[in-house]
Order: sequence, then C-alpha cells, then structure tokens
Amino acid sequence: MLIAIPKVLDVQQLAAVRQLLDHADAAWVDGRVTAGYQGAAVKFNQQIDERSEVALQCQQIILQALERHPRFISAALPNTVYPPMFNRYGEGMTFGAHVDGSVRIDPHSGRKLRTDISATLFLSDPDSYDGGELQIDDTYGMHSVKLQAGDMVLYPATSLHQVTPITRGVRTACFFWVQSLVRDDAQRSMLFDMDNAIQKLNQTNADEQARRTLIGCYHNLMRQWSDT
Repeated sequence: MLIAIPKVLDVQQLAAVRQLLDHADAAWVDGRVTAGYQGAAVKFNQQIDERSEVALQCQQIILQALERHPRFISAALPNTVYPPMFNRYGEGMTFGAHVDGSVRIDPHSGRKLRTDISATLFLSDPDSYDGGELQIDDTYGMHSVKLQAGDMVLYPATSLHQVTPITRGVRTACFFWVQSLVRDDAQRSMLFDMDNAIQKLNQTNADEQARRTLIGCYHNLMRQWSDT
C-alpha cells in the first residue's frame, strides 16, 4: 500500500524543523555513514548525525505530530516508530535503487525494530528543486512521488525505490521506518479501507447496528492479525 499523508507538519512545525536543519552545520555528515552494504554503493547524499542535538529536537517535533495524525495511525497501525532521520540532496546527489534493511537498531535504546513500512516526509517546497523524485517500484509499476513540504508518503519497506538526481536546488526530507502492529501489507490495506468506511458511516449517521457490526469485525481482525 502506497499512501500519501497530507499536512503531517503544520506551518509552524515545518518552519521550526527547517530552522534547525538549515543551521545544523557540523551535524550534517556523509549519508553513507548509516548505509548498509547494498546502499553504500548507490547512496550520495548528506544526513544529520542521529545522535546530535539537532536530530533529537527535530525528532520530538515530528513524533508528536505523528501521534496526533489520525490518517497516519490508521494507515500504519504503528507499534514502534524508528527515530526520524533527516537527509538532503544538493545538485548531482542521488540515491540509487535499493531495498531498505529488514531490521534496524534504535540508536538511543538499542532495541531492534522490524521495518514493515518506510516513510518519507518532504521538508522542501517542490518548486525549490528539480529532480529528487522518490521513485517506488511495486507490482503496479513505478510511482514517482514529489509532495508538498509537510506531506508524507508511506510505502512497504520491501519496495525497490530510489531518489533521482537533483539538477537544481536542494531537497531536504525526513525519513524513518515503522514496525506495524500488522506486518502484512495486504492486511494493513484491508484494515485501512475498513477504518475509512467506518469513519464515513459515522459522519453520515448510517444504521447504528450495521456500524457496530463493522467496528466489531475491524477489531476482531486486528486481534487475529496483530503482533504486539
């Protein structure tokens, strides 16, 4: 399931994160520092040191925003969120085709996290740079994603994906992974569709008994499929 999550950050939150990142100076390091064997050969960008104070401040803003975003909760069904990371691409920079590693280790707690879902939160106005599209290859072909600043895309971490070369400007973004309560993408997609249907029925005051039955089915499927 590939899904856009609009307005994860509001204007003030976006400005605060950009202010911190734009003045991070020495906290920006070679992006290959955290790349695995596969990624190191095709990764050419910069990213913020995960343990820096700048990273911690930006992570706090974004994690608080995610906790309050109902569409993110509905789509991702998060169990654990990897601390958000931050990267930027200048002219000529790119990240070639790769698949994200299956397990990450939280740099703060040392706990392992299974990467069910990959997330990219765009922090740059799309008109401020050329190139830099996130291209995601799935069973329906290649999808090119370039969203407004503050918007986010979620996609299965099993997907082959890449960031195309920047030809003008600078692309700054946040990225992270989610270990979902439901690891299977098809099951998460079904639950997301069901949750959306329930919300629409609630808004239209549809038959109360039918709504209760549908809500019960949703939670019974969660019991059957979830892994806590």
